[in-house]
Amino acid sequence: MILDPKLLTQLAPLDLKARTIVEGFISGLHRSPFHGFSVEFAEHRPYNQGDDFKHIDWKVYGKTERFYVKQFEAETNLRAHIILDISSSMYFKHFAEWSKLRYAIHYAASLIYMMHRQRDACGLVLFDETIQSVYPPKSSYSHIRHLYRELEEQLKEEDKKAGLKRGSASADALHSLAESLKRRSLVVIITDLFENVANHDALISSLRHLRHQKHEVLLFNIHEYKSERELDFPDGKFLFEDMETGSELEVIPAQVKEEYKRKVKELTQKFKIACSESGVDFEEIDTQSPFDLALLAYLNKRKRLV
Repeated sequence: MILDPKLLTQLAPLDLKARTIVEGFISGLHRSPFHGFSVEFAEHRPYNQGDDFKHIDWKVYGKTERFYVKQFEAETNLRAHIILDISSSMYFKHFAEWSKLRYAIHYAASLIYMMHRQRDACGLVLFDETIQSVYPPKSSYSHIRHLYRELEEQLKEEDKKAGLKRGSASADALHSLAESLKRRSLVVIITDLFENVANHDALISSLRHLRHQKHEVLLFNIHEYKSERELDFPDGKFLFEDMETGSELEVIPAQVKEEYKRKVKELTQKFKIACSESGVDFEEIDTQSPFDLALLAYLNKRKRLV
């Protein structure tokens, strides 16, 4: 599905990569129950450069000699905020081509491209131990370019910051966001949930805060499944380092693998149930997998909102 990550790394800039990912995804929708974003005709709007010719109403053109495009219910404008975790644990990779952060950035860029394509207003929030950057939702092309530049800067800084120890304060960031958002929005959170288990209740509380404020919430838990869920390492002894605190632990994976998998599954299931009870859509993303399943999850969420 779509493109091999090795090929994408040769493409530049980020908006071109995002466009390639999204258009590859859209071209594959005819093989699924989805046939595009347009599901029910609503009204006409003036033609804009870049609109697909197939949506032009030629009967209206024949009467008015002006180009009008059929607008559909699924094109209803939406305000969305992409909340991206840039803490140190997001720099991890072992089996995957990309780190969790690089994968998340490309996925965020793909979402931004898709939203702009649908004329939705999109904003961006970057956080680690504190909120680092906030860009309110806008739908203008200049704003979208600005978001891409910010994400490009995060990619450039990846190697420089890989050795830094920056924790994650998801709950604080989301509580702050819930207080600041005045209009009902779609909040898309992209994080590896790499926090102390004791903080999970605080994180759930922050998600409930967003839902209490009438926002729709879509949480993408990004991870490298083979290493972080399965602990699927070769035989031998490994030194594991906490990328956010620097603490180290020497482990023989084969000796702890089954117990580790049991505990991870138990914690993940508990978190999923808490999200479900709070009305939060929880989706897992494996950095070794293509983007299509995650993009479909977003599209499903959007269809329920409009």
